[in-house]
Amino acid sequence: MVNILVSGSGEHGPATVPGDDRGLAYGDGLFETILVRHGRPELVQAHCQRLLGGACRLGIPLVQADLDLALQQGQTLIERTRKTDRQVLKLLLTRGSGGRGYRPPEAAEPRLLISLHAAPPEPPGEGVAASISDVPLTVNPLLAGLKTLNRLEQVLASRAMPEGCYEALMRGDRGDLREGTRTSLLYRWRGEWCTPPRDQVAVNSVMLAHVAQGLAVSGQIVREGFLQPEQCHQDDFGGLLLLNSVIGAVPVHTLAGRQLPLPDHLATIVSLARKR
Repeated sequence: MVNILVSGSGEHGPATVPGDDRGLAYGDGLFETILVRHGRPELVQAHCQRLLGGACRLGIPLVQADLDLALQQGQTLIERTRKTDRQVLKLLLTRGSGGRGYRPPEAAEPRLLISLHAAPPEPPGEGVAASISDVPLTVNPLLAGLKTLNRLEQVLASRAMPEGCYEALMRGDRGDLREGTRTSLLYRWRGEWCTPPRDQVAVNSVMLAHVAQGLAVSGQIVREGFLQPEQCHQDDFGGLLLLNSVIGAVPVHTLAGRQLPLPDHLATIVSLARKR
């Protein structure tokens, strides 16, 4: 049985999570951040599929009925507290309490915490500046793609990000640009849309999948390939975008202080990201 906790205003004050919760102790859990526009959560099915798939891989008992109930309560929270056109609904799943020690209990009682937050400002339409982080990205094959609660690498990279930069890009084990601290990468190389290999990133992006599906409708395929920093300044490079489900898609106009191309076709991706 999943214990659903709602944190918000009105009758829902701050949710209380005990100190022996495994999410607090070990990062033993997952989370989703869902954009809410005009009171409607977007890309909900994709977020639910990612959360259910991640829970299955971690061995945390969670079924669609649990998420349906949580989303119902989340919708009530949205209707009671909506003050802006854009909000973020966060679902945070932990394995529940487990005492001291890494080995989880055989009969887990997961917790699913629901909270609502103001959405960050939308990125500027003219694009953003990004840095290249000195913090390397490590991807354990067993955890690849999971949006786990353990995000310390991203915390360190964000903390060290220079002022004026919108995002820090993290390098993979090949020295390649693998993903941002909070975004996935989509780039244009030799006339094709490309992204780093999806089985070798920390988080499988809901927004990237959404955009790739939209491109497929017009017969365009998103191919996988490692992006080396020096590629971004070669003639065959046609631009870089950052994607996630809250910001949508935004072009990068400057990387590590050097200008990147901003061709018109980048607007296609920005447009697809808005159609949800």
